[in-house]
Amino acid sequence: MAGITLLSACSGKETTAETPDNDVFFADPTIINLNGQYYIAGTQESDPPGFTVLCSGDLLNWTPAFSDTLPNLMPGDNVFGTKGFWAPQFVPTDSCVYMFYTANEQIALAKADSINGRYTWDGTAIDDSEKNIDPFLFTDTDGRHYLYHVRFDHGNWLWVGEFDFNTGHFVDGTLKPVFRNDQQWEHTLAYESAPIMEGPTVIRLGDLYYLFYSANHFMSPDYAVGYATAESPLGPWTKNPDNPIIHRNIVGERGSGHGDVFTDLDGNMRYVYHVHNCDTVPNPRRSRIVTLKIDDSTVPAGITVDTATILHPSR
Repeated sequence: MAGITLLSACSGKETTAETPDNDVFFADPTIINLNGQYYIAGTQESDPPGFTVLCSGDLLNWTPAFSDTLPNLMPGDNVFGTKGFWAPQFVPTDSCVYMFYTANEQIALAKADSINGRYTWDGTAIDDSEKNIDPFLFTDTDGRHYLYHVRFDHGNWLWVGEFDFNTGHFVDGTLKPVFRNDQQWEHTLAYESAPIMEGPTVIRLGDLYYLFYSANHFMSPDYAVGYATAESPLGPWTKNPDNPIIHRNIVGERGSGHGDVFTDLDGNMRYVYHVHNCDTVPNPRRSRIVTLKIDDSTVPAGITVDTATILHPSR
């Protein structure tokens, strides 16, 4: 994998059980803008298990990019994992498209000739020293790669390590925790669980790094999104005092979180995330898209969401 060149990716009331069932039912969704089309994948309930890539030209109407019946990635001889396929991320390069994902509560890597192709790999995990989930690869302007993810320690905690594409593993000595749970919104009493922080996504704006993350158990109606900033991909991080920026009281739907930042065809920065199926049933979770508002008159920039722009992707 040496010498690769990464390509840049191009309100309402709370839901009820009457919400139309043609929604895209992807939890932990990710969207990439590539070659004038949008592609989405996420955690899904399917048989066989795996990830199905959908494509769209308008962010509203989505169709399978590969097959109407088979996922783009599913268990097999050349794919790591047999269950628990969660939280994929597309990483396009000059020669192929990688997909980071979780299976069997381990981070894994697969690749395909094109974003809508069949994803395979050699069947190994990136780090089998302990359980780790929710990968997100950030590539800095100097070409170095940082793999943000979650590790378990009486709860779910965010970690980061420099990633080496030559070996397919973390660079020795670079793994470190990101931060702990210390804002009130990150652990409410709406659903009893150990502390949970997960679903990392990182972008760079100017000289600062912005890490978006989710907190609370995904079953909680208070599952929500906040962000923190740092001068280095490895931190230290300062949390936005106005967190959360996505929450049921802001976007109008319960369990709103764990998504990804992408730029649309018009240059607007958006965030794709999931919400609960309805007020009483979390699963299967539904995908949503909202535009981010960036106030760069301050440092760090203030980031909020435009609730008038919330989209409900459908199939």
